[in-house]
Formats: sequence, structure tokens, C-alpha cells
Amino acid sequence: MLSRVADSIFWMSRYTERAENVARFIDVTLNLTIDMGFDRQLQWEPLIYTTGDHELFFERYPVANQENVIRFLTFDDENPNSIMSCLQQARENARTTREMISSQMWEELNKFYLLVRDARNDSRAIASPFEFFGRIKQAGYLLEGVTYGTMSHGEAWNFGRLGTLIERADKTSRILDVKFYLLLPGVELVGTPLDISQWGTLLKSASALEMYRKRFGRLSPKNVVQFLLLDRNFPRAVRFCIIRAEQSLLNITGGTPGNFNNRPEQLLGRLRSELDYMHIDDIMSVGLHESIDDLQLQLNTVGEAISETFFALTPQLAAG
Repeated sequence: MLSRVADSIFWMSRYTERAENVARFIDVTLNLTIDMGFDRQLQWEPLIYTTGDHELFFERYPVANQENVIRFLTFDDENPNSIMSCLQQARENARTTREMISSQMWEELNKFYLLVRDARNDSRAIASPFEFFGRIKQAGYLLEGVTYGTMSHGEAWNFGRLGTLIERADKTSRILDVKFYLLLPGVELVGTPLDISQWGTLLKSASALEMYRKRFGRLSPKNVVQFLLLDRNFPRAVRFCIIRAEQSLLNITGGTPGNFNNRPEQLLGRLRSELDYMHIDDIMSVGLHESIDDLQLQLNTVGEAISETFFALTPQLAAG
């Protein structure tokens, strides 16, 4: 496969996954602020630090209130990580690879894009955001299902799946990080029903609450972190994503587990192995925020290695 085509499919998948997950970030913050008895607007500024877009935000908006943050993360063309920008870039990547994707995928991606574009000038999307962001998540589900069911599971599909899973692992960890930045009215409220309720909201925003309850029952911060980071069977858990991403990478290269022939195989295999043998107490002793920071750095390094190995003008498959 041409590196240009592989690059486009990889990033088409990352951008659509990113768009859906930005909607999840906003959804979790909306839900977390419902029960707050103090100034809800204070809860929106941490969100733009979680997404890593705070510098650009404050260049464009004076105050991090609900309306400004939602507009910046959803519709702002100047923000390359807004939902609108992600879908524009995904659509452009899909357009250049029409011969590799199914017509049903192209149609669903366009519906996804038009849903957000048409809402840009509709004040109801800002004033009543719960339904709108629910529709964005639903559009993401539809596109993923259509992709799985209508595209041959060959090299191109594996590049797309690789992009989706690396992006999803990164964003699931950032959803957990929202709790780190979230402001409680006082430290005495840690461990109270309000605090526990917030952990439940995080699970709900990752579509993980039902499966969590089937495994653990009662909510506890430690179990929530274990489920979203280390579960090997839940499809939005970081460990699940890394296991499946490594499988897709090996399908592309023809490699085998436990060996590596190039830099991405080495990095992804090492990260998968770390997660396989990691215990939740290791994470909590280091600190959740610090552990997530390290995980995100490793994911960024994996992404850079994939780009250098497969998408550079001179492929570097022999390196290792």
C-alpha cells in the first residue's frame, strides 16, 4: 500500500475518534457540574487544560465559561482539535482514499460532518447541549459499525483500526484525568457521595458504567481507575486498545508477538507488556495524574514511530 494512502486512512480514523471523544469530554463536564452547589463555571477551565488546548483558548476567548469552552471545543475552525476541525480533516482524508473505503463509510462520515456543521448556527446546540452531544456519540458508533461491517479487514482496515485504538487509549486516559483537575468545594468532600458520584459520571461518559457494575458492583475510585486503564475485555479501556492495536500492527507487518522488527512494534509491545503486568496499586502509589502523563507520552512516541516508519517518503521498516 502507498504510504500516502496508509497515512490518510490512519488519520481519518484518528480524527473521527477524536471528534467523538471531545464530545465525551464535554458530556462528562456537563454531567459533573449538574450537582454542584457552587459556581459551575469554575469547572470549565480545567477541561481545556485536560485537552491540552489552553494556550490557544486564552488567545481567543477572555473567560473559560460553559458557552466559550463548548464553542471552542466544538465549532471553532481555528482550533485544530475542535469537533468541527477533526471532521473536516477526516473528510478530506476520506476523500483522497475513496477507492479504499466503502461508499457506506463515506456516506456516514458525511452525515457526521453535516450534523455538526448544521448545528454551528443553531443556538439550541449550546443552550441544550445534552441531546446534541449524545447525537455526536451516536454518529461515532454508526461510523465505527459501518466501517467494521463494510470494509475488507486487510491492510487498509488495520491501519484505520490502529489509528482508532491509539487515539481511543489516549482519550480514555484524558477522561480519567478530568477528575484530577475537577474542583471539589473542599478536601473534606473527598470520598463523600458527591465524590463517588463524579467517578460514576466518568464511567458513564466512557460508556463504561454498566460493564463496570457487572464486574465490581459498588463504585470506588480505585476500581474505576483499574477498569478504565487495565481491563483487557472492555473496548474503551486503555489496555484493551493497546492489545488490539498491537494485533493490527502485527497484521500489517507480518510480525509475531514477543518479537519486533521495527520501532513501532518495539514500543507498542513494550507498552502492552507494561500494562499486562501493571497492578492498580503501582498506579496509585505513583499518582494517577503522573501515571496518565507517562502513558500519554508513550502513546505520542508510538504515534511518531508509526509515522516515521510507514508514512515517511522513505519507509524505515528495516529499522529495529
